[in-house]
Amino acid sequence: MAAKIELGKKVPNFKIPSSSGETLSLSSLKGKKVVLYFYPKDSTPGCTTEGIEFNDLLAQFKKQNAVVFGVSRDSLKSHDKFICKYDFKFELLSDENEELCQLFDVIKEKNMYGKKVMGIERSTFVIDEDQKLVGEFRKIKAQGHAAEMLKFIKDL
Repeated sequence: MAAKIELGKKVPNFKIPSSSGETLSLSSLKGKKVVLYFYPKDSTPGCTTEGIEFNDLLAQFKKQNAVVFGVSRDSLKSHDKFICKYDFKFELLSDENEELCQLFDVIKEKNMYGKKVMGIERSTFVIDEDQKLVGEFRKIKAQGHAAEMLKFIKDL
């Protein structure tokens, strides 16, 4: 998975641990639109807002033949607590080894309380039914983002 993904190109198959207890592979989602939203950390204010908004719009994403997955470097145990606390109806993917983060190039230098740290830049990617990357959104704001992604998918 060394090559970075590009708009209009097929996304390489990946396998990643999911909060469902299964390992999710992109190839198993062929025929569906896939929304992968990368977020920094479970149970933080912006990430919680973003998760709740995606959860609230989940039925509308399903009507568009789209599935939604949140991705962070948090453990599956952390994801389980986050899901239970907010009753999320979609899966969270655990990228503790940063393979998916590297593929989508979302690990960036950030400033946390005056210290430079490497972390996930809030980003979302939309993959079409043929597993081509059709949407790339970086440096996004959590609030209102899920609705923007739903509109993007409806306009495809």
